[in-house]
Parts: sequence; C-alpha cells; structure tokens
Amino acid sequence: MLTTGNQLKAARALVGMEQQEAAKAAGVHVNTIRSMEAAGAAPIAGRAQNVQAVQRALEGAGIEFLNHGSPGVRLRAKQ
Repeated sequence: MLTTGNQLKAARALVGMEQQEAAKAAGVHVNTIRSMEAAGAAPIAGRAQNVQAVQRALEGAGIEFLNHGSPGVRLRAKQ
C-alpha cells in the first residue's frame, strides 16, 4: 500500500517515471503528485481515491508496494 511521499518518489525512480507521467497515468493533476511527495517520510494526506489511483498506475508499471514494518517499494518479479 502506498503510504508515504518518499515511497511514491522511490517508486517513480525505480520505473524511471517523471511526475507528469505518473499524474497522467493516474488521471490526477501533477500538483497532486507533488503534494503527495512533499509529505516526505510522513503519511500522505489527501483524497484516498487519488492515492489509490496513483498506486494502481505505479503497480501497472511494475511496482510492488511493501509495508513490512516500514514502507518500501520494489520492482515486481517478471513472470
């Protein structure tokens, strides 16, 4: 589950996706992505539907969100 701004930034970096691309893929405004990432290590404050849309877009690009004690991300294993 996508929970922090740093987690979002790391996920985009892993797949080489710019903020504008992530926003377009999720159907949100680029300022939404910027605001989410501005949370840093804190939980993302925002509309749950926007957070879910961004998470789905990044999962579609091959990201797996981890929350085993602390938020993280990794590339999904290719099948």
